[in-house]
Order: sequence, then C-alpha cells, then structure tokens
Amino acid sequence: MPGKVSRAHLKQEETCTNCHDRSNVRTQTSLCLDCHKDIAADVRAHSRFHGRMPNVATGECRACHTEHKGREADITQFSRAQFDHHLTNFDLKGAHSTLDCNSCHKPHVAYRKAPEACVGCHKSDDVHHGQYKQSCGECHGSSSWSGGKFDHSKTDFNLTGAHTSITCDACHIGGHYKPTPKSCNACHATDDEHRGARGADCGKCHTTKEWKSAKYDHLKETGYELLGVHEKATCVACHRSGNYKDKIPKDCNGCHQSDDSHAARLGPKCNDCHSNDKWKPVDYDHLAKTKYALIGNHIKLDCHICHTAPVKTQKLAKDCAGCHRSEDPHGGKIKGGCDACHGQKTWTSDIIFDHDLTHYPLLGLHRVASCAQCHKTLAFTGTATKCIECHAHDDVHKGGLGKKCESCHSSNGWPLWVFDHAKEAHFPLLGAHAKLKCADCHHETPGSVKMSQQCGACHHQDDRHLGLFGAQCDRCHSTYSWKGARIQ
Repeated sequence: MPGKVSRAHLKQEETCTNCHDRSNVRTQTSLCLDCHKDIAADVRAHSRFHGRMPNVATGECRACHTEHKGREADITQFSRAQFDHHLTNFDLKGAHSTLDCNSCHKPHVAYRKAPEACVGCHKSDDVHHGQYKQSCGECHGSSSWSGGKFDHSKTDFNLTGAHTSITCDACHIGGHYKPTPKSCNACHATDDEHRGARGADCGKCHTTKEWKSAKYDHLKETGYELLGVHEKATCVACHRSGNYKDKIPKDCNGCHQSDDSHAARLGPKCNDCHSNDKWKPVDYDHLAKTKYALIGNHIKLDCHICHTAPVKTQKLAKDCAGCHRSEDPHGGKIKGGCDACHGQKTWTSDIIFDHDLTHYPLLGLHRVASCAQCHKTLAFTGTATKCIECHAHDDVHKGGLGKKCESCHSSNGWPLWVFDHAKEAHFPLLGAHAKLKCADCHHETPGSVKMSQQCGACHHQDDRHLGLFGAQCDRCHSTYSWKGARIQ
C-alpha cells in the first residue's frame, strides 16, 4: 500500500477492491460513485457542484481527491477563494455575495447540506411569522428585505389608488396577513365622517385615490345639483346631523340665513345677486331689475346705504332729493332736480350747470368767477343782475355816470371801456375835451349823466365877459384853447 488512507476511508482500507479495479483503472470513478450515491445522483441530474463541473463527463474523482497520504490528509483539495459558487444550485447575488462562507456553511456539516430556501437561514427574520408558504424570493430581492415586489393583483384584493403606496403593515396589522378585511368600512370606519349613515359600501361614492374625490351623483340622487363652491364643500357642511335621511332646505336662505349680511332686508333669494362660485363681487343688473341704473359713485355704495328696510315694504325714490334731501345745501330752492347741475360721481367735481340757459348768461370774466362770488347763499335766488348791484364799490365815478356800467365798460375787464361820446351823448370830445376825465364834467349831479351842451354850463366861471356875449362861447372860442378867439 502506497500509504495510509484518510480517516474518512478507514473502513475501506482493508479491501482494495472497494476502490480499485486491477483489471481496468478507468472504472475507479464508477467505484467512487457507487459508494457516494448522493454525488452520483448530482452527476446524473447535472445538479449541484459535481453535476455542473465543466469536465463532469470525462473527469475522474482522483483528479481532485487523492488518497494514501495519511489519516489527517485533506483529500478534498478545496479552495474557498477560488471556488465558483454559481456552479452550485445557489448562485450568490446581492447581499449574499459579500458574506463569509461560514455565514451559511456550519462547521462539521457537509457544504451540500447548506439550506437553499430563504427560510432555512432567515426564519428568525420572517416578519410574516410563517403565514406565507411561498418562497421569500417571490416578493423580496437578495439585495435587501425592504422593497418587496409582491404582486397583490394575484390575490382577491387588487391594490389601486392610494393603496398602492402604503406599507404592508398599514393593513396587515402586526404582520398578520390572514385573515385581512376586504371591505372599505372594515379599515376606514374611524374615517367615516358620515358615521355609518351612508352604509358600509364606501365605494359607491368614494374612490381609492382619495376620500375627497367622491363620485356621488348629487343631482341624480337628490334632485339638487352641486355647483360652484358647493361642489367642493364637505357632505357634513350641509348634512350637519350626519343623518343623510334628514331633509335639508334646498334654497340659499335655508342654509345661509346666518351668513346674510343684509339681515333679510333684500329678501330670501340670494341667487338674484350672488352666484354659486363666490359671494363677491355681486353680479346684479340693477337697471334691468329695478329700472334704476347705478352710475358714478352709486356703483361703489353698499346695498344697505339705500335699502335700510326690507325691500318688500320699502319704496325707494328714484330722484336725487328722495335720498339726498337732508344733504341739499340749497334748501329746496332749486327747481329741476339735483341732476340738472350735479353729476353722480361727486357733488362738487362734476357740476354741469349751464348758466347760459338762464336769463343771465356769463360773459367775459364772469365765466371764471366762482358761484359764491355772486351768489351769497346756496339758494341762488334773488341774485343781482345789474352791474352796479355787484360793482358799486368798484365805481370810480361814484355814481356820477349812472348805473348802466355796461354802457361804457366790457365784462372782459373794467379798463376796457368802449363808450363813443359823440355817438352816445351827441357831444364829440374835441380839443382839450379829449384829454379830460369823465368826472371833470360829470360831477354836479351824481347819478345823472345828462348835461347841458352849452359851454357856459361848465365854463361860466371862466367867462371873462361876465355873460355879456351869451352862453355860446364856441361862437368865438375853440375847444383847443380859450386864447385866440375868432370874431365873426
């Protein structure tokens, strides 16, 4: 014998024919397989390491396992570092590829006996507590336990909507998968804001996407269509008792009476002014419904400014004085209504009174004068129309030329006077007379403009002849000078 066999083959050592056929050396491998039946089965099935080796068809056992080297010899000649694990029935992937061999192969236990099923190593990690008979690999990957890929559609409860994004334990409390409820109410009873009044079948109105996106056909089921903000309101906003069999009003005032800022003054038909989308701005055609158009500052007024009592009992005047009589500074003395002078934007900024339509049209500087300069009171009655009545203090003639200022002066300005003395008084101002002021002649009788045209009437004090030649001085003298008298 070339040497002692390994301790594993000690029983076969006495009989050489147990391992050797002297007549045919090639039959040695078959003798090995006759004894190692599990290895032989792997080779036939092309399974495990020995059945998947590249030279399994022609290789011999002694090429790797050499005997007669002593009792303690290592006849397996196995190198962990060089071993290609994909030749086994368990390819190392994911987190398995970084593990040490001893993590799965226990000491003094044949490598082939290492468990191949996940639960063989991870039974203590099974959060499902053995409820699943399937292999862990059907849901979980080898890289991490998290991110299970279980196909829930293969069950009788397909995950849709928000259910697809929740974790397993959200429904399977404590990792218990059997039995798990399948009805909405079984899981969402605490979320039921209807308090059971709508029954247990939440799916009639709600979807799995979210609770708020209810698909209940309110018009078809109740005869009341939800429009505008009503469509976004929660059910209990109207069905406050939670019992949907209770009858609730279908008119605006029935639900919004407490929200009525008009205190019922404008009646119960809120939809006459307001829409379902929002309370403001109010879309009310005041002209079409009341035959009174809101113009100017009236547009900005609150309804309550005019409607101070219920509209059914209060009749509002449609003229200015009906509302603004207390604000009338004219004391009711002006005829024709406020709108004859004032606009509806403001009382003062858009006055449209046309003075030319009165018996005293405004000319010249009168057009730029303020009303108060002529009208001493806002009654605008009894106002003077003659020049002297307003301009007596401006009369430089002190009444000497009468009261008809307009005979000489223009309304464009006092200095602009246009009196034609020759034409109007039949006394042309010639010579030295042309340089005289009006008061030089018109001073005897205030208020009287008629004077004698005789020279002596004004020049009797200058008469050196003491009246001997009469009062017609112009028979000898000229208007240019007393001197140089001409005798005819």
